[in-house]
Amino acid sequence: MDLQTRKLNAIRYLINLQDEKIFRKIEATIDTFKSEKETELPHFTPKQLVDRAKRSNEEIMYPENLSHMINWSWNLKIGN
Repeated sequence: MDLQTRKLNAIRYLINLQDEKIFRKIEATIDTFKSEKETELPHFTPKQLVDRAKRSNEEIMYPENLSHMINWSWNLKIGN
């Protein structure tokens, strides 16, 4: 059975469902799944990962370029 048919069968089941307790459980499962999806980390392409690694390496090799990050971090700590 393909995914679309399974989805339609699930919808038919929900339409005919009369048990409030079961429906609440289904809703809770959906809500849990949705909240987990919202907290997922962003997905990066291989190129983005390489670019981030190169940038990190440059920041390690040339720490003077990090002054903007240090200032930003300091501002967060003192509440500005």
